Amino acid sequence: MRIAVISDIHGNLAALEAVAADLVLRGVDQVVNLGDSLSGPLLPKETADFLMAQAGWVHLAGNHERQILELNERSGAGDAYAHQQITAEQKTWIASLMPVLQLNAEVLLCHGTPASDTTTLLQVADRNATTQEIQERLGQQTASVIACGHSHVARSVRTAAGQLILNPGSVGHPAYEYDYPYQHKIESGSPDARYAILEKMQHGWTASLINVPYAWQHMAELAALRGRADWVSALSSGYMNG
Repeated sequence: MRIAVISDIHGNLAALEAVAADLVLRGVDQVVNLGDSLSGPLLPKETADFLMAQAGWVHLAGNHERQILELNERSGAGDAYAHQQITAEQKTWIASLMPVLQLNAEVLLCHGTPASDTTTLLQVADRNATTQEIQERLGQQTASVIACGHSHVARSVRTAAGQLILNPGSVGHPAYEYDYPYQHKIESGSPDARYAILEKMQHGWTASLINVPYAWQHMAELAALRGRADWVSALSSGYMNG
């Protein structure tokens, strides 16, 4: 069993198409998408069209799917842009998605943590979460594998109990700056699209973190047209300062 795990596409269709082409070459059995698929200044409608056309893919909602639909005080400019661009059918589709899903007897999918779509499981802002923090966020969850997104930080951890926790990183948004719980930056260090593959082997589950280079220039040009210099820097370098 080989499961491709993607997350945090953020409307970056070029990065998503590169990942989709790469995972076909690797012969995966299942593709799961952990959410935050559309929000951002790029191509939310076209990205939704692509995702909805992928037969057999499993999709979750991220916090940004909620924020696109609700446009509440936590919604940002990227949410508002996606809300404006996507169709009524696409809004109905994202409204049907859940933030947590038990994929099978061994694998649990969540956007943030099993209990929250806005809490990161393996990170606390710009640092790795401690063993204690991870355990607190897992709660009573006993799945052999937990796949999570939200932080955009590619990382895998195996707990003392033997659980494998995987964050595949972000397909389409390689760096950002945020002010909660304090001002910090998340920077992947390259413009590459990122995803991961979970594989069931003889002695248990393994995780492979994968970087996929792609032609990011058009996406950076779109960000510039939308007046988003922060996205231009992130897309072109993986850093917030270019």
